[in-house]
Parts: sequence; C-alpha cells; structure tokens
Amino acid sequence: MPFTTLDKIWNGHRIKSSADGLDLLFVDRHYLTDLSGTLGLEDLQAAHRPIRRPDLSIAIPDHMIETAPHGEAATLPANKRFVEPLRRLSAEASIQHLGRDSGRQGIVHVTALEDGLTLPGLVVVCGDSHTTTHGALGALALGIGSTEVAHVLATQAIWVKKPRQARVRLTGRKGQGVFAKDIALGLIASLGADFGREHALTFEGETVQRMSIEERATLCNMAVELGARIGYVAPDDTSFSYLSKAKAAPRGALWDLAVQAWRELRPDADAAYDEDVSFDVSALTPQITWGTSVQHGMAIDGVVPDGGEFDAPRAYMDVRAGQTLVDTPIQHVFIGSCTNSRIEDLRVAAGVARRRKVARGVRAWVVPGSQAVQRQAEAEGLDTIFRDAGFQWRLPGCSMCVGTNGDTVPAGERCVSTSNRNFVGRQGPGARTHLASPATAAASALAGCIADPRPFVDHLS
Repeated sequence: MPFTTLDKIWNGHRIKSSADGLDLLFVDRHYLTDLSGTLGLEDLQAAHRPIRRPDLSIAIPDHMIETAPHGEAATLPANKRFVEPLRRLSAEASIQHLGRDSGRQGIVHVTALEDGLTLPGLVVVCGDSHTTTHGALGALALGIGSTEVAHVLATQAIWVKKPRQARVRLTGRKGQGVFAKDIALGLIASLGADFGREHALTFEGETVQRMSIEERATLCNMAVELGARIGYVAPDDTSFSYLSKAKAAPRGALWDLAVQAWRELRPDADAAYDEDVSFDVSALTPQITWGTSVQHGMAIDGVVPDGGEFDAPRAYMDVRAGQTLVDTPIQHVFIGSCTNSRIEDLRVAAGVARRRKVARGVRAWVVPGSQAVQRQAEAEGLDTIFRDAGFQWRLPGCSMCVGTNGDTVPAGERCVSTSNRNFVGRQGPGARTHLASPATAAASALAGCIADPRPFVDHLS
C-alpha cells in the first residue's frame, strides 16, 4: 500500500488506537512557551504529577517576554506572572530552558528550526496554534491547548484523530515584489479559511521545490489560517542542507544515517490524497488583507469587496466597498512574528529601507525572531540600516503579533503587519491590522500609507 509522508510518520509513532477513532502518538519534541507552557507546568505541579520525559521538552520564552531594548523586564506584570515562572519551573523539572542568557532565545517556531531541534519525521507539539511552522522541515507538528500541554508533560504522548489529507500543488514563478507571504495570503483568499478544516496539508510542486526553508516556514505557518491542523513539506535536499548547519542536528555517522532515514519519508509515487488542488503563483501580485479574517485578502492594487456579509469587517477596519487600500494612511508597521522574522525576511525589509526614511508619524518596529537572527542581522549591518531609516530595532519575541506583553497598537489606529492574524483586537483592543509581506510593510513605513512594494524592490535580487 502506498503511503504519504504523513502516513509514514503517523504509523511510526502510533502507540495504540481507541474505539472512538483516536490514535495515541508518541511525542518527540514538546516546546513550552511562557504562556501555555507555564500554565501546563503549573497544572502538573498542582496535581503532584511527575514529568515523564523532561529531556524531550524545551522551554522558550517568547509570548510574554519584553522586546524593548532597554525595557525594565523584571518589573513587567507579564514577566512576573509567566516568564520568570517558566524559568523556575523548568529548572525544578530539569527541562532545558532557552532564555535570554542562553543566546538561543527567540520565538519558538523560529529558534527550534534554526537550531535543528525540530527534525524531519518527528512528532512535535507546542501550546500554540502556529506550531504548523515546523512542518517546513518535514515534521508532523501540532498546536495544542494548555490542558494538552499538561497531558503531554505527564505521558509524552497525545491522543489525536488522524486528519484527512490534502495536497496543495504550487506552480509557476513568483513575480516582482511577490514573496512567500503573498503566496500564503493569495492561497487563503482563493481557497478560504475553512479549506483545510479536519485536514493535514502537504505543499508540493515546482514553486515549493525552489523555496528556501525560511520561505517554506512562512507557508507552513499560515497553513493553520486555511483551517488545517497540520501543514508540511516533505523533506528533501533543501531540508538536509539547512539542517547540516544546525547546532542540534546529528553529526558524523549519525548524520548519514539520519539523512538516509529522512529520504524514506518522501511520499510514495502513487500515494492518494483526499483532496488535490493546484495554485499557479505566476499571476499573483503583492497581497494585503483588508478585513478581520485572513481570508479577507486581495491584490495590493485591488478594491475592497462589496456585499452585506462584509459590513462588519469593513466597519471595524474603517474601509469602504470599492476602495483601494494603496495610499490609506497608517500609524504603525510591525516586521516580525513567527511568520516573517527570519534573516531572509529582514534582508528584504532592509533592502527596501536602505538609504530611505520612515515617514513622519509612523511608528515602525523590526523584531528579529531569535537571538541568532539578531546576531546575524547585526553582523550584516541590517540593524544599522533600520535604525538609520527610523525603525526601532528590538529584542526577539512575539511582540506586536499578539500584544500580550504590552506591545500593542492603540484603538482606532492602523498597522501594516507581517504577522499571521488580523482578527478583531489581535494587536490590541480596537487595533486595525493589515497583513502583508516584509517588503510591503517596509515600503508602507517609508510611504506613511499602504504602499505597493514593487517600486521599492526593483534593485533586490
């Protein structure tokens, strides 16, 4: 019987099945954030239950941690309630903790990939919905709730219903000013936010083959915005090349054995999928969202749709049917998040910002996804480019993506953001969020309004 990549990983991790259709899967990596991870550790401690495999859990503060370069982190309520308890509870449980003093801190879904903590074929869980990001390396990655976090800590396993499987083939070459984020937004606008519900999505095709791991990470990160529980790209030579430089990846003879095993995870030639769709990226232009759902996306030079079903999102976002968003004034730009805070993203944004200035009245932030990204960007002088242009260069963390640490957009103000969700109040009560690529966000910061990035990226390779 031919198998998909998901089938192979699932079958290799299934411990047993229940009468009601659930499978118990062994968990190889459990990432603990300073939000759900702290809560899960507290729940387990209150229940006086031991942690089954502390060596397979890794704690990384990201949601609640301060990102201001000279902030008083110790005085923040979020630090006292979540960040410090994660450090303390991890130490008590002998769980590896990657805090700021480790030099490896960052957003979980950035740090774990670049360090090689996530590897092809692993079952990975984290108390965060965008855990799908880890599928970029061919892992089976699931976002879980805080109750499930405690369950995995206690058992090192999780009950899951095997999802239906959908193959999404991406074809064609990207046009000028089009990046992986634009492909993701265009795909969601085309297929809808419920397309992947009850499904695992695998991304294939010539376009995906040409993507770097960082681009694939953006794509898999946004799979959950298609409604999917899992999103992944089967491991290939691009994956192996990326991991060959990773700190925690196997070495020597173990590396050779690992690559041999990872190659076996490729789907069989005649493997079957429940859904099969194709999406041609060659006609795609830079994308931006206009409303309060990620599926409310359109071309940067498109118009806001009419129709009564869109009255509420149009009112919240203060946009009109038939309106173009280009030249709409903005007050904030956020370049960061687990979607677009990697070194390739920052290189693009810096290329747009080089020898230019942020428009007056715009607060523009760049938040690197990890300390490793921060160091690399500073080694390349990207931080200087951003500072000279008038951007704030901040410390790694989730920051303004979700606004749980005080990094928010004031009510009624508009932000072009490289994050992954534009829901009502996502960046703060009453905040108006337009999702876009790093190039579009940087161009908008310079223009002082929503801007087409194409005139700004002519010189970029």
